[in-house]
Amino acid sequence: MKIKDEIQYDDFIKMDMRVGHIKAAEMVPETDKLIKCTIDFGEDVGERTIVSGIREWYTPEDLVGKRLPYLINLKPRELRGVVSQGMLLAAAPESEDGERGLALMELSEEVPAGTTIG
Repeated sequence: MKIKDEIQYDDFIKMDMRVGHIKAAEMVPETDKLIKCTIDFGEDVGERTIVSGIREWYTPEDLVGKRLPYLINLKPRELRGVVSQGMLLAAAPESEDGERGLALMELSEEVPAGTTIG
């Protein structure tokens, strides 16, 4: 995979990446790819709803209780009637046959919800 264009440090520090603790997850009705999660980002941020297109690799039941990295200052976006207030950060490995996968970057329970990343 080709490296994306370089960015300045000032661009990087604009991103607010934090650990989120998934409290609830469910399929978005009338979709086969989208999962809506209720995520706790700690006292400073509170709970947010984030929609991710990860159903091909994970079920809602797989996600509840996980601590994952999120970008939380992405402009909110409506997906199938649900406003998503951030983006899940995950690895997208490619297999030898060219199929793309998805790997969650789960953090230990010792990392509190809301902890900044980066």
